[in-house]
Amino acid sequence: MITREEILDRTRDIIYESAPELEGVPLEESTVINTDTGIDSMGFTLIICRLEAAFDVRIPTRKWQKLSSLKDVVDAIEKRLPKD
Repeated sequence: MITREEILDRTRDIIYESAPELEGVPLEESTVINTDTGIDSMGFTLIICRLEAAFDVRIPTRKWQKLSSLKDVVDAIEKRLPKD
């Protein structure tokens, strides 16, 4: 089973891959993705799609609007992963 820390690390990797200009900028769980990083809604949508593919989960579109911090995103992924 994947740990929360592994989810967090992979999520950070995907954000850095999707927004290379952020490389070297620390992303903490409290980081608000769209305001603290400057990622716009299209960029955020791309990140969510990449995260869904990477973790083989589906986050309902209506839930996306409630995700703002890195913690929110990790929580949403963790909640949707199969429990062993």
